[in-house]
Amino acid sequence: MKVNNFKPSDELAAYVDRVLVIEHPENGTAFSLPLFANGTPTLLFISANGSINGSAAAHLTLFGQTILPEALSFNGGFVLIAYFFKPYSLCTLFGLIAHELTDMPIDLNLLAPLKTMELQERLLNAVSTESRLVLLDQYISGLIANAKSCSPAIRYAINQIAGSPSSSVLTLVQNELCLTERTFQRMFEKNVGISPRMYRRICQFNSAFQQLNSRGYDKLSDIAFQNGYADQSHYIRSFKEFTDLTPKDYLNFGAH
Repeated sequence: MKVNNFKPSDELAAYVDRVLVIEHPENGTAFSLPLFANGTPTLLFISANGSINGSAAAHLTLFGQTILPEALSFNGGFVLIAYFFKPYSLCTLFGLIAHELTDMPIDLNLLAPLKTMELQERLLNAVSTESRLVLLDQYISGLIANAKSCSPAIRYAINQIAGSPSSSVLTLVQNELCLTERTFQRMFEKNVGISPRMYRRICQFNSAFQQLNSRGYDKLSDIAFQNGYADQSHYIRSFKEFTDLTPKDYLNFGAH
């Protein structure tokens, strides 16, 4: 199995955070990919039949914010391409109210079937991963050309919270933007899909999750304190909320 992460082109960088490609050989065994909260809406292409939590997955799926853990499963070979968008992209690129897709991924063909059905057919018939990436880049470039503007306030809030997801950052950002708590929450739910508090907690979890995966720690309490959790128990509770696993169970699962 080949796994690659790519930076988006300069043209896409204002809306796309990164691109993930997984290529699993035709003679490969069954494979399950966990889908955990990461704060980013995602456009997912899969070349083969798969399932999300036991239900058939579309070849092109648009994810909003994910809070509840999910799993994408395959029985054989596949190519997976995922474009991880900036948190505000559901509104600006797709014209959607972001919270409508929170924990409710949809078949992209339901949004604009005349455009996306042709895209899907070309992706399925493409002879290489590189050509598929070109097709998806072109599709997203078309969306960017017609994108709605994003509020500078929401961009600022997202960047500040993601950059330092401490418990005090929400009040700080809210005061800097001169917003009431209710207005701040409504703005976030419309543009990002979740409350500022949940977004902060997902950013905190994701920072700790990356540290756990990199094995950049001596003990779990190091991760807890370095990422602003009150103690190790607090960190474990948060991890289990977003993954249905304890950190130890997750590491043991990955080892197999």
